[in-house]
Amino acid sequence: MESTLPLLSLVTFFPLLGLVGVLLWPKERTAAIRVTALITSTATFLISLAVLASFDPGNPDLQLTVRLPWFSLAGAAIEYHLGVDGLSLLLVLLTTLLTPLAILSTWGAVEERVKEFMAFFLLLEVGMVGVFLALDLFLFYVFWEFTLVPMYFLIGIWGGPRRIYAAIKFFLYTMAGSILMLLGILWLGIRGGTLSVPDLTAAAGIPPGAQLWLFLAFGAAFAIKVPMWPLHSWLPDAHVEAPTAGSVILAGVLLKLGTYGFLRFNLPLFPEAAVRLAPWMGILAVIGILYGAAVSFAQRDVKKLVAFSSVSHLGFVMLGLFALNPQGIQGGILQMVNHGLSTGALFLIVGMIYERRHTREMDAFGGLWKVMPVYAALTLVVTLSSMGLPGLNGFVGEFTILLGAFGSAALGTPWLAGLAAVGVILAAVYMLTMFQRMFLGPITRPENEGLRDLTRREVLTLAPILVLIFWIGLYPAPFFGLMSASVDKLVAGLQTAALAMP
Repeated sequence: MESTLPLLSLVTFFPLLGLVGVLLWPKERTAAIRVTALITSTATFLISLAVLASFDPGNPDLQLTVRLPWFSLAGAAIEYHLGVDGLSLLLVLLTTLLTPLAILSTWGAVEERVKEFMAFFLLLEVGMVGVFLALDLFLFYVFWEFTLVPMYFLIGIWGGPRRIYAAIKFFLYTMAGSILMLLGILWLGIRGGTLSVPDLTAAAGIPPGAQLWLFLAFGAAFAIKVPMWPLHSWLPDAHVEAPTAGSVILAGVLLKLGTYGFLRFNLPLFPEAAVRLAPWMGILAVIGILYGAAVSFAQRDVKKLVAFSSVSHLGFVMLGLFALNPQGIQGGILQMVNHGLSTGALFLIVGMIYERRHTREMDAFGGLWKVMPVYAALTLVVTLSSMGLPGLNGFVGEFTILLGAFGSAALGTPWLAGLAAVGVILAAVYMLTMFQRMFLGPITRPENEGLRDLTRREVLTLAPILVLIFWIGLYPAPFFGLMSASVDKLVAGLQTAALAMP
């Protein structure tokens, strides 16, 4: 369905308008710079709601498409091609929601070089939305690589004591995988004459042997970004050293670029390879679930605990995607959103206490409920959400994934679902241990006795996430409804490929 209004181009590039406004302000006008960035990102979210209003959930095909010729490279037609369907819509909405909330969290946290910080943040939003909407592989690669640059500077300039090491490690890991994906993109373009994902999917002419190598080439880039075990070692460093707003976007959105890559490219473009490799991907996902949970329990820095928990939670997403059935894939997409909300909120919460105490060590706290009851109550909700308590968003996603994994013919055994379920128990152990040590019992340090509770701005920052945590947990039907038609179409293609395999 072609768009009568360029909504997708608008939602992608509107932050550039705010970028111009930010750059026009003198650097001394920090308040005006912050407000400009916040208004711009909020307007981008409102535009994404217009995209939602124009979206037909019953149509499994790409909608609101924009397709214009760009140039030709090595005989392949490169196009400016954007589109949205049930696989990407929720992730676009997640991106445009978390960006203004992350910007709002910087009011008391970023005091130096505010102009440059906001400029990089708006550029990062352009890249992230572009990744979720691009349907030409070359255009996708441009957006994919573009996200590296602002995130590199956000970590390297405004991060912690080891920020340079963390930023370089983040950059090199992602670049290494991206080179392999670029080689795969070049092979597809030279062979097929097009880099349009819908055209390549419809052609369905990639030989099975080539599919395997292309799956691995693309998968290397995506697995590093997820990150899947054992390619995860860049993540804790990047999270711990990043400023709070950077950690929120890194966990909330950037990690989803990897899982979305598998969903948008590896499954429909290389379906036979996806079917053959599904058991191995499931095994790696389960290892990540258990490893991430075990290492999280060992942490004493609460921000590092939340960082390692992402390895575990994203393992659930990968297990759902490679169940290759509607329940698993729908659960995986919803869990991408859930992780973005819950872990994004956890990083906001960690940042709020760090601004007050300038430490993230759990041993430095204790009894915080007595002095910060609002903060403690909101933290409890987010903690229970992250560990998958029924009635909150995490439970719906994890239950749907386990349901899909248990009944998956592609994974080959229900034991993977059983082992993944152990990860749910371990999540409860490390999350509740963290909460107990920080918030319950007597006040163990005199420095904590005079701490002020959350301000209205801080409550406002968390409020939209808390609303969605309860909404998805109690009534997830609208979210499943947005994706079900597109997921059914994807699964039908995978089943056709499986039946055609010898």
